[in-house]
Amino acid sequence: MGTKLERITELSKENPEMVFTSIGHLINKEMLIDCHRKMDGNKAVGIDGVTKEEYEKNLEVNLDDLVLRLKRHSYKPKPARKVEIPKDDGKTRPLSIYCYEDKLIQEALKRVLEAVFELHFYDEMMGFRPNRDCHKALQLLNVYIEKNPTNWIVDADIKSFFNHLDHEWIVKFIESRIKDPNIIRLVQRTLKAGIMEDFHFEPTEEGSGQGSVSSPIIANIYMHYVLVWWFHERVKPAMKGFCGLVVYADDFVACFQYKEDAERFYTALRSRLEHFGLNLQEEKSRLIEFGRYAEQNARKRGNKPATFDFLGLTHYCSKSSKGWFRVKRKTSRKKFRKKCKEMNSLIKAKRHMPVSELIHWINKVLDGYYNYYAITDNTQMCSEFQYRVSRMLFYWLNRRSQKKSYTWPQFHDMLKVYPLHTPKLKFSIYFGKIAS
Repeated sequence: MGTKLERITELSKENPEMVFTSIGHLINKEMLIDCHRKMDGNKAVGIDGVTKEEYEKNLEVNLDDLVLRLKRHSYKPKPARKVEIPKDDGKTRPLSIYCYEDKLIQEALKRVLEAVFELHFYDEMMGFRPNRDCHKALQLLNVYIEKNPTNWIVDADIKSFFNHLDHEWIVKFIESRIKDPNIIRLVQRTLKAGIMEDFHFEPTEEGSGQGSVSSPIIANIYMHYVLVWWFHERVKPAMKGFCGLVVYADDFVACFQYKEDAERFYTALRSRLEHFGLNLQEEKSRLIEFGRYAEQNARKRGNKPATFDFLGLTHYCSKSSKGWFRVKRKTSRKKFRKKCKEMNSLIKAKRHMPVSELIHWINKVLDGYYNYYAITDNTQMCSEFQYRVSRMLFYWLNRRSQKKSYTWPQFHDMLKVYPLHTPKLKFSIYFGKIAS
């Protein structure tokens, strides 16, 4: 099956204008078996309560029935179960949890869409793509700011991006390269499956559910046409100086040499997004002076130089040890506080575990934290996080009973036996991933 998809990719590459009219047959039993094998069996279940393990008990029968329904065009996905996930600002983000069979179809649909669209995406798109991630996005942004004449930054945030994707535009964008009615029908039915909340059905007239396996590729296709293609083909040619764009899912930063270029882009961006059913989060979107002269100019005006947050890190203007301009970054205050609060609650809940097991669990969390945040210029904030965690651990170990368990000297002696992992640089902005 991989070979067939690879052939689709080759055809798309060799013929950039090619439109595929018959590729729905690729979603067959062979592909669905492979999707099933690679599906995570520990994910939450949908409204039917069926797990991967239960579906596998009658796998052949279940897949034969599913393929038959696909051929008869009678397959209809079940509504997703809706749960609310807390956000940093105190609000919640809706998460859609789909039934297992629907996840298989979404995975197959994702593979077909990626085979056709992936190689046509621009390099600036970093989210949910092979060999790209947040660190690569930060690297590219660093190049734009340090190695190019960036003086102005448009730091923008799209309001509830996944919830407001227009279904008609999604279909039009996909039909620009795929006009197989079987694929389009699956896309439409997946988008229109609806939501079940408190035993009440809600139709989905817009958006692509966060939690859908196919939602990331659909979001990338949307951003490709709405923002990235437009930036390359329409915005760049009209600019007087340098400009660059970095996109991760719905989060993006645009860099400009001249203020008038940045202002023109910012004004046009609002209209562009509104045309496709999207809006900027005004309180989180702004145009700031940022670059090699920003700190100097701000101090002349008696102000502090502006900073901006991108992918959980606060970017600020600074200098190297030799006095050259450098952009540096540290964990954003909002993300740091949220993670500390989360860790405090988790350690409290697990405080009755044996100390060795508790610290082993904490170290796994610390390692995951370091893998993302232990990048160039940010090891100090990682050390601060480790220090905060150690204080939380001391506090909650002494709340396991009425009698105080540890004094500080005893606690430090215990940490010599069961040490907390210390942060080490995991990713260099200049050289990439650091070997362990």
